[in-house]
Amino acid sequence: MDMEVPLFIDYLKEDKNASESTVSSYQRDLKRLNKYLAEHGVEDVQSVTATNLNSYVLYLEKQGLSTATVSRNVASMKAFFHYACREHKIEKDPTETIKAPHIEKKLPGILSMEETVKLLEQPSGDSPKELRDRAMLELLYATGVRVTELISLELDDIHIGVNYIVCRDAGKERVIPFGENAKEALERYLKEGREILLKGQESPYLFVNCSGRMMSRQGFWKLIKQYAARAGISCDITPHTLRHSFAAHLVQNGADLKAVQEMLGHSDIATTQVYMNMNIERVRSVYREAHPRR
Repeated sequence: MDMEVPLFIDYLKEDKNASESTVSSYQRDLKRLNKYLAEHGVEDVQSVTATNLNSYVLYLEKQGLSTATVSRNVASMKAFFHYACREHKIEKDPTETIKAPHIEKKLPGILSMEETVKLLEQPSGDSPKELRDRAMLELLYATGVRVTELISLELDDIHIGVNYIVCRDAGKERVIPFGENAKEALERYLKEGREILLKGQESPYLFVNCSGRMMSRQGFWKLIKQYAARAGISCDITPHTLRHSFAAHLVQNGADLKAVQEMLGHSDIATTQVYMNMNIERVRSVYREAHPRR
């Protein structure tokens, strides 16, 4: 499989135009699978059987990996062997009978409106770093973009005069509006913070770290955790929490589900439907608590 996996990765990048995060996940999953098979004497892609792969799935489960992680690994192997079969590298797809473990769908964690405001207000200082952090948090909540999309934004993607950004992922482009709070935070950061962080360097990226380079996912993850702790938010918060909160708050306030889908960049509206379900559950909860004949 040492030769076939890189070809599959190239296929994902060039033919399928897959996102960087998708490619990275497939690469990581298939590397783990390849290592397991090699350790069990299976090195040729034609020699892989359904028994080998079922044993691998059991091995992953015994390692204590989450159901979601095991399921993703199964999806990666299915995609790879489907590709290998289609390209006539193997005669039969050994993953045809492999089933992923059932995942219980959990509603995403979101912040209340009050918690969101507290979080956004934490970077309140005038230092270049806090101006950047305030702008990042405001823009993330205002647009619901993924953290990778946020840190990849370039100056040319921001249209402050008309309050929108252009977001690109896997060759797709979408236009997302933002409000006055995000606009004000962006303007302050651009006027008073970004050049100081750059230290005379040049960068196409909107948000840069204290060394003047592109922000990393890990760097942003750390700062959002710090601000959440400072705001007294006890739930486990991630950059994706603000994305979920953005969508849930829009739906709660009557936004059209199709519009929310377009802003989030979901290819299937069923993915966006979860926020409508959350809203229905919230209404039921209010009813149960307040109706005199509940």
